[in-house]
Amino acid sequence: MSRINMTSQSLGVLLRSLRLPSFVTQHEELARQAEREGWGFSQYLRHLSEVELADREQRRTDRLRKQSCLPGDKNLEILDLGHFPAKVRRQVPTLCDGAFVERAENILAFDLPGRGKTHLVCAIGHELVNRGHRVLFTPAYRLVQRLLIAKRDLPLEQEFRKLDRYAVVILDDIGYIQQDRDEMEVLFTFLGERYERRSVMISSNLVFSQWDRIFKDPMTTAAAIDRVVHHATILELTGESVRGRVARRRNAALGTKTVKKDRAKK
Repeated sequence: MSRINMTSQSLGVLLRSLRLPSFVTQHEELARQAEREGWGFSQYLRHLSEVELADREQRRTDRLRKQSCLPGDKNLEILDLGHFPAKVRRQVPTLCDGAFVERAENILAFDLPGRGKTHLVCAIGHELVNRGHRVLFTPAYRLVQRLLIAKRDLPLEQEFRKLDRYAVVILDDIGYIQQDRDEMEVLFTFLGERYERRSVMISSNLVFSQWDRIFKDPMTTAAAIDRVVHHATILELTGESVRGRVARRRNAALGTKTVKKDRAKK
């Protein structure tokens, strides 16, 4: 762009051409603040740059969260950690820091249905996104179907390369995979591909002794368990079902209302 063309452009146009959206929206307001508070040019530019960087980081986080497919209502803010065992409560802050991701370690959450395992792994996933990690949440059966389609229609390695972009893949409810050898094979291959390279987080209502329902063959089952456990943190959840707890509170509330109505009638 020539000097003549540059001078004929407004400051907003020039900033947009530099792809500095926060400069565009904030430069005038910050200029007025600079005049009121007597900032120098360097201080003004510093504040403007800090706003641009903070907004850029937020946009990146928003983009990562959208790509993660994490349920928005399963975050750490609304997770009731008080209903988990004390050991799990102590482990969660460390896991949310994300150091295990850098070491390509895994997280395995076991419990009976309704104990909060999905909410827990999703809450950790949201915190990892906040720290800039690429995360993918998927029901295990859906990932398996995705891999089967890739195996049929294109080289499976191409799909693995796409999944490899994610530092963490969260497989929810691995125990609900249908009992099919093709499904077992692509799941086993997926776990092998990520072994000691990328992290997986797995929730399951099946303990290891029941994983032969998924992998069929005892040797394959043992090999799969060995890969996910070798570098892993295991979260064993116990206690009342979340749905049972909600139902109990609802029934208690209804009972209280009934008592009050009966008293009012008397």
